[in-house]
Amino acid sequence: MSLVEKTPVADPAARPRALPELALVVGLFLVYKLARILIQGRDDVAFANAWRVWDLERFLHLPDEVAVQHLFVGPGTLLETANAFYAYVHFPATAAFLLWMFLRRPAHYRWARRSLAGLTAAAMVVHVLLPLAPPRMLTGTGMLDTGRLVGPAVYGDPATDTLTNQYAAMPSLHVGWALALAVTLLAVTRGRWRWAWLLHPALTLLVVVVTGNHYWVDGLVAAALYGLVLLACPWPGPQPHPSFGRPVTTTVVEQPA
Repeated sequence: MSLVEKTPVADPAARPRALPELALVVGLFLVYKLARILIQGRDDVAFANAWRVWDLERFLHLPDEVAVQHLFVGPGTLLETANAFYAYVHFPATAAFLLWMFLRRPAHYRWARRSLAGLTAAAMVVHVLLPLAPPRMLTGTGMLDTGRLVGPAVYGDPATDTLTNQYAAMPSLHVGWALALAVTLLAVTRGRWRWAWLLHPALTLLVVVVTGNHYWVDGLVAAALYGLVLLACPWPGPQPHPSFGRPVTTTVVEQPA
């Protein structure tokens, strides 16, 4: 009798049909955008919560957002680059990630999509329970609205902007989605350079703070919510890389003739 350990290989046949999947992803995105619009408002509560978060960060001795932002203020294109990253990378990078998973890692695509949807749904609950004005609106702190200062600007005047909910700073889905992207790609790719995927959420966290759109705590809460999603949506089947976790193996026992 001998023992043979085999690790199941991703089967392209596991890939869902393209058009229904595209319709589902687009539908989830539209629901997310609509929900953010429907829960906008509550300005007084949003600003009161913003000052509480600001004071909490000072109590925790987190890096001063004003000091970090002012490192990027001055001649050159650093602020414009940060604004452009905030405006143009978030959704395209996530869409490209889902497309790549769909085409190249079909066995794990559904898990990636569900984890993103679960993170977004959890974030929506926090948006409802804790409306929060972003730091760029707390003018008394010295924070700048870099979008309006140098562009490109993502948001308009909160009093007239009916297309976005600017009081949904907590948590930062920019950071949450970037972290989900990095963790998943770290799991399904090989080679030492795959760890570079973690630069994406790190850079995203820096950008959302520098542009005045989020507090450090917004990113930390997004990471915590993603951790809860990972607990609720365990990785399907065998782990694709040993460093992601202990691989699940299938033991085949050869019976004697």
